[in-house]
Amino acid sequence: MINDVNAYMTAVNNAAEYIRKNIPADRKIPKICIVLGSGLAPLASECTEQISLRYADIPGFPVSTVPGHEGRLIVGKLEGKDVFLMSGRFHYYEGYDTSVCTFYVRVMSKLGVEVLFLTNAAGGLLDEMNPADLMVITDHLSFNCDSPLRGPNLDDFGVRFPDQSFVYDKDLVELLAECASELGIRLHKGIYSYSKGPQYETPAEIRALKILGAGAVGMSTVPEAIVASHSGMKVAAVSCISNMAAGISKTALTHEEVIENANKASASSCALVRRFVSKTEV
Repeated sequence: MINDVNAYMTAVNNAAEYIRKNIPADRKIPKICIVLGSGLAPLASECTEQISLRYADIPGFPVSTVPGHEGRLIVGKLEGKDVFLMSGRFHYYEGYDTSVCTFYVRVMSKLGVEVLFLTNAAGGLLDEMNPADLMVITDHLSFNCDSPLRGPNLDDFGVRFPDQSFVYDKDLVELLAECASELGIRLHKGIYSYSKGPQYETPAEIRALKILGAGAVGMSTVPEAIVASHSGMKVAAVSCISNMAAGISKTALTHEEVIENANKASASSCALVRRFVSKTEV
């Protein structure tokens, strides 16, 4: 929770200024930020004209402790467009407050980012899903999420009581569906439910979430989407179905299975992101 607005805003401005100073004057500051979830690491190597900044060197940035989350901000070009790539993100279950997990979103907003593209690995709940499928997020369930807006409001970004009817931009959802169709990629549409973790959900919890209409469940994305919408950014989000959720899967869930299936979906995930970037107008 943010207690001192002035101190927090100073930290945001310092981080933004550090990043800005590391982008050459002849380069545009990107309007798109993509968070590379599990399986999307290859996009970092496909990004040209790279500038790589370690999270540890950016003032105020936490450090990701999760295997597979590298921990660097990349500034570069993808499909000819300037982009930020977040190679690694921060999770509540690592011990960070949601205001810390979403600190980078505020920094991106200060830098003028207009589109935040979130990706994640998630457990699938829909009967028609298979591991390594993709799902575009149309809405979310945040009941289990400690609100990243708790505490004094940051008036520089948004209002005290932000509407949540349009967190995931409908035009971007349709653009992702169009891109998937063009590429021949199977793309589900569904609601993402947030779980604090790090333990996986119980079969009883999954049954309850299915009744509520959830299509996938995971331990990220929702705090970031809330803060991005509060900051006036457009949000697009895609889940890689890295496993079928507890009670649906016939075997015990493991992080190794998550990584394995995310890697199986890597080619499709990366292709979808590239096509989306090429067609996004910002």
